[in-house]
Amino acid sequence: MNLTLKVWRQPSPKAQGRIVTYDAKNIPAEASFLEMLDIVNEGLIEKGDETIHFDHDCREGICGTCSLTINGIPHGKERGITTCQVHMRKFADGDTIWIEPFRANPFPVIRDLIVDRSSFDRIMASGGYVDVRTGSAVDANAIPVAKVDSDAAFDAAACIGCGACVAACKNASAMLFVSAKVSHLGHLPQGQPERQKRVLAMVRQMDSEGFGNCTNQYECEAACPKEISVEHIARMNRDYMKAFLIEQVVG
Repeated sequence: MNLTLKVWRQPSPKAQGRIVTYDAKNIPAEASFLEMLDIVNEGLIEKGDETIHFDHDCREGICGTCSLTINGIPHGKERGITTCQVHMRKFADGDTIWIEPFRANPFPVIRDLIVDRSSFDRIMASGGYVDVRTGSAVDANAIPVAKVDSDAAFDAAACIGCGACVAACKNASAMLFVSAKVSHLGHLPQGQPERQKRVLAMVRQMDSEGFGNCTNQYECEAACPKEISVEHIARMNRDYMKAFLIEQVVG
């Protein structure tokens, strides 16, 4: 396959970025999208040019670091997969592909296609954990959990924190990510003691990071590689309102 790539190049966070055109020649149809970029970079190295910088780790759809858009869509047009799981057979010979980093003020560009998503880390540090003592590890069946709750917790826990939900939202809202992290622990017995404290802290940290508000257009769910349900957002909103009212009464 021979392709034309329109790639965002930005040497540093404060530098002016621009789109640069590259020819991607003799790309195997079975190659993944990131392997295609590897091939292009090998050609750039041979010519003594600066390689295209992009983020990756597991290349198995687990780590969530491949935060770039393909033709304007986070992770590409296929549903339920990350960028590293996109294969070149999904494109036609001669296609032009636009490749850019995720666009959101809380995700500043570090270089080329790499963005800083440490805002997600700070949200997690604000309350995305169980801090109280829950005892030593016990048999999985020793603590009864209703199936509907265990299924919902598992669905929320599938979030890999890639940021596609933010990049897809016109408001750069992080509600799907935060609600998944809140809902994951909120559905489990171990997460109940800090449930109110958790939702207040994480939502407030999300707001302080500069993420926008949710306007319920569900672009986040459509772009999510793990297909996290927006139902978690509704649950988080209910938890937040309840926790906020209790906080106002109790002080």
